[in-house]
Amino acid sequence: MTVTARLRKWLPYAGIILVVGYCLAPFYWMLVSSLRRTSDIFQNTPIPTRISFENYRAILDPSQEFTRALLNSIVVAGTTTLLALVLATFTAYAMARLSFPFKRLVLTVIIATSMFPVVSIVVPLLKVFTGIGWINTYQAMIVPSMSFALPLAVWNLTTFFRQMPMELEQAAMVDGCTRGQAFRKVIVPLAAPGLFTTAIITFICAWNEFLIALTMANEPDMQTAPVAISKFSGATQFETPFGSQMAAGVVVTIPLVIMVIVFQRRIVAGLTSGAAK
Repeated sequence: MTVTARLRKWLPYAGIILVVGYCLAPFYWMLVSSLRRTSDIFQNTPIPTRISFENYRAILDPSQEFTRALLNSIVVAGTTTLLALVLATFTAYAMARLSFPFKRLVLTVIIATSMFPVVSIVVPLLKVFTGIGWINTYQAMIVPSMSFALPLAVWNLTTFFRQMPMELEQAAMVDGCTRGQAFRKVIVPLAAPGLFTTAIITFICAWNEFLIALTMANEPDMQTAPVAISKFSGATQFETPFGSQMAAGVVVTIPLVIMVIVFQRRIVAGLTSGAAK
């Protein structure tokens, strides 16, 4: 085998390794920094000279209220994902199956709403939520997050439902199912890969949301994990707790990694497959 042929054979693998390394390097450095002692935080060695869990003990201290912030993030992200997925499933199915005037325009408007910057809606919503007493509540964080999660979910599921042949519902109705039963018993199970993929994307967006949670909740017991991390304080006003922030970043990332590992087959299926085989 010539040198050129060998290069062509191994070049794609080298490119993959380069991309994966580039993507994972920040997470690796975050993990390594979280395992350093406070006195060693500015070391540049690829492996800690002495592994320490003091940063993890610090963030789990009750005074930091980080565990409460994690629970708040789970409630907000989980509720946002569930509501967005239910509403988006019915909306996307209607957009994919029904014929009505200006359908393409409606779909364009739906996806366009997710392109507005978060800061453009925070101030109006803050005024509205203050007037109705929603500040420092879960719904004050869930409802604004829905305005961005729902259009994304509708767009993804509409594309997926369009790939599913109409004959699926027709065959079910020939066997005696109503349209609703055909949707519930035939379409939804076949659409499971797309639903899982959309749910995970929506959950990640809601889990990482910062500005809305920062604006709508100013009480420590209602803050989400990203907000709590940004407010970590050091021993003095001149100290930045890099180690604690890195440890908190690792803890916040773990649920997302677990979700991807557990549902990786469904994610791949949702991204690459259609409805029927």
